[in-house]
Amino acid sequence: MPGTNRRPTLADVAAASGMSKSAVSMILNERPGSRLSPEATARVKEAAESLGYRANPAAQSLRWGKTRTIGFVSDMVTVTRFASGMINGALQVARSHDHTVLIAETEGEHDRIQEEIVSMVDRRVDGIVVALMAARLIDVPKIPKDVPLVIVNGLTASDHPSVLPEEYNAGHSVASALIHAGHTRIGIIGDLPSVADNLRASAAIPERFRGIDDALGSAGILAERVAVPHWTPGIGYEKALHLLGEHPELTAIIAANDSIAFGIYQAAHRLGVDIPGDLSIVSFDDEELASYLRPGLTTARLPYKKMAQIGMDMVLGHRDLAHELVPMPLVTRDSVRTL
Repeated sequence: MPGTNRRPTLADVAAASGMSKSAVSMILNERPGSRLSPEATARVKEAAESLGYRANPAAQSLRWGKTRTIGFVSDMVTVTRFASGMINGALQVARSHDHTVLIAETEGEHDRIQEEIVSMVDRRVDGIVVALMAARLIDVPKIPKDVPLVIVNGLTASDHPSVLPEEYNAGHSVASALIHAGHTRIGIIGDLPSVADNLRASAAIPERFRGIDDALGSAGILAERVAVPHWTPGIGYEKALHLLGEHPELTAIIAANDSIAFGIYQAAHRLGVDIPGDLSIVSFDDEELASYLRPGLTTARLPYKKMAQIGMDMVLGHRDLAHELVPMPLVTRDSVRTL
């Protein structure tokens, strides 16, 4: 038996189980093709557990040429509550396949993404997930072909595999929710025409608005549109006051995201406009606060967690390396009135 100050070895497990070192190695490393009996396997695992034996990761890395480590490079995902589901999803999948995740955060400094990717390669990770707070096109340095890299919530000019939210269908479903509820006098706050053709600014938002436009167009509805410089509650508040003042006949507003919608709620309260009695509101993202608003906000959920799970599965080789779109489910609450 090993002393209390010495780490148990494969030889210790072999001695305790009455098996050879090669047989013990085959069982504990779960090598395919073994003809060892279930009884022998159980005896070895019981001996390993009783001795507190753990495989040496460094030795395994040398033997297999793999570190069982995945790099996770983020622009702002780890420092904001909005996309924390990405981290949870990636860690869950990695943990379930006995992999460790190394996390690097650029804190919004986009130029550092390439540096962190190179740093991960230097640390001999088996693969890399690049997770972006907002979907956009990024540059990726040339890396070894045997290190798979997947962009979650973004794209690369070098055509690495990507996982994006299915924005077109989300836009269509959000607009359709109002149409099916009988609304024809609809406003839109949050149009971003300046990024409509700029993938570096947004790889997804143009699709969101294309879905909205197609749904409204099919219903013969011409919406009152308001462009904004950025999406914040303050902008939503300001633009909603103006839009409702100019067009009191509107019965519904599509907010470009939940932050804009929060501002619209505040503007409605100031104007004495009841939600949803006088004004219905729909949105995108499903931030946590959306469920706490009164009435609760109907919104299309950004599938941060699911996107990261798919990206990690790709990197680990459990899913084909490809470009995937992940549905954004419409979360129905009480902010829409049927006319």
